[in-house]
Amino acid sequence: MEDDKSNIHELDLEKSDRPVWLMKSPVVVAKAWGKQAPSSSSSSSFSSSGFNSLAKVVESFDPLQSETEFFMEMVGAEYGNMPKSYALNMFKDFVPMGIFSEANLGDPASEGKVEHKFDMKPHGEDIEEYAKLCRERTSKSMVKSRQIQVIDNDRGVHMRPMPGMLGLVSSNSKEKKKPAPVKQTEVKRTRRDRGELEAIMFKLFEGQPNWTLKQLVQETDQPAQFLKEILNELCVYNKRGSNQGTYELKPEYKKAGEDDTGEQ
Repeated sequence: MEDDKSNIHELDLEKSDRPVWLMKSPVVVAKAWGKQAPSSSSSSSFSSSGFNSLAKVVESFDPLQSETEFFMEMVGAEYGNMPKSYALNMFKDFVPMGIFSEANLGDPASEGKVEHKFDMKPHGEDIEEYAKLCRERTSKSMVKSRQIQVIDNDRGVHMRPMPGMLGLVSSNSKEKKKPAPVKQTEVKRTRRDRGELEAIMFKLFEGQPNWTLKQLVQETDQPAQFLKEILNELCVYNKRGSNQGTYELKPEYKKAGEDDTGEQ
C-alpha cells in the first residue's frame, strides 16, 4: 500500500486557465524549433522565458475586412534556406483542448487551455522557396541505399507461402489429409518511405492531372489511409464539377512542376 501511495502524483492546476495557441507547423519548421528548444521537459520550459525567441507573430487588422489576419516571421539566421514568412489560418471550430506537461520527477501540470488553433503555410514569395525545398527533399529520398541479396535456400522456413498453399500437406507425408479450407485474407500493403511515395505521386500527376483514391491505391500499391495522409498535404479534393471525386495537385505544387519543366 505504501508503494502505491508513493506512485501517486498530484496534478498542478495553477496555470490551467492560461490561454494557449496551438499551431500545426510544417516538418522543416518543427525540426528547426526542436533543435533550438531546451532539452528539459519541466513545466518551466513552457514559460515565455524558457525559449529563445524563435519567431514573431504579426496581427493584421483591416477595417474593411471582418476577419483579422495573422502572419509569422522567423527570427534569427539559423534557419538556412527554409521559408521565413508564413500565413496562419485560424480554425473556427475545434474540440476544446488543454496542454499538459510532465517534469523529470514525474509531476504532471496543466499549462493552459487552447484558445486558438492555427495551421501555417508559406506566405508570399516564400511559397516558391518552400516548393524548392520540397523538390530537394524528394530528390534526396529517391537515392536508394538498399541492397539486393539473393537467398540461396528458397525452401527455408522464413519464405512467405504462396496464396492457396496454406494448409496443404507435403507429398512425403505418411498420412495424406484433406487440405484445410483457406480463408481469403485482405492483402496487407507495406508502406513505402514517405519521400519516395511523394516522388511517385508527383510523377503520376505529371502524366494525368486527376486521380481517384482507388486508382492511386492500384498504381502505388499503398494502404489507402497512408495515401490519404499524403493526398491531404499535396492535393485538393474535387467535391463537384466534371472532376468530382478526384484529387489534383495544389496550385503551389503545380507551379513547381512547371518550373522544373522550364529549366529542363
